[in-house]
Amino acid sequence: MRICFIGDSFVNGTGDDDCLGWPGRLCAEARSRGYDITLYNLGIRRDTSGDVARRWEREAAARLPVELDGRLVFSFGVNDCVLDRGLPRILEEETLANARRILERARTTWPTLMVGPPCAGEAALDERVSRLSGRLDALCRVLSVPYLPIFPRLAGAEVWRMEARRGDGIHPNRGGYTLLHQAVLDWPPWRDWVT
Repeated sequence: MRICFIGDSFVNGTGDDDCLGWPGRLCAEARSRGYDITLYNLGIRRDTSGDVARRWEREAAARLPVELDGRLVFSFGVNDCVLDRGLPRILEEETLANARRILERARTTWPTLMVGPPCAGEAALDERVSRLSGRLDALCRVLSVPYLPIFPRLAGAEVWRMEARRGDGIHPNRGGYTLLHQAVLDWPPWRDWVT
């Protein structure tokens, strides 16, 4: 099984001293149980949904030949909500349109999951991310793409906030990424892939 994890710096695992992030931890755990998984971490710092929309298909196709068991996991949205000159980098409606285009196309070719955007530790930004997460959840229900709303679970996690404060202010270290990894590990759609 080859799995592409596509998204932003939280997918990349920015801030993790172990350089695993949550995708690396998920796949290491699956391999320790005997699953033959190849991980492609396609998380890029500062990427928005627009950036992901422009690159994901080309990158996935290069790594997931049709004759092999390829899978996709998307996660993005925090960078869309970051303010640039007083406005979000990507307006919410445009984020939803980008997500719809990505997921409609992805699900026709490969099994696809989506993990919602995590908290960022800044109150105003987190309010926008939380609202977007809820709307992405609703969109994924319409598209029949399994969606994990991770924001509520991480927003109250002291280790996530503490590690982000000690780091760059937004990204956690191994403890935060371990929490995110555990949430995905416990999620039935992920377990269906690796059990």
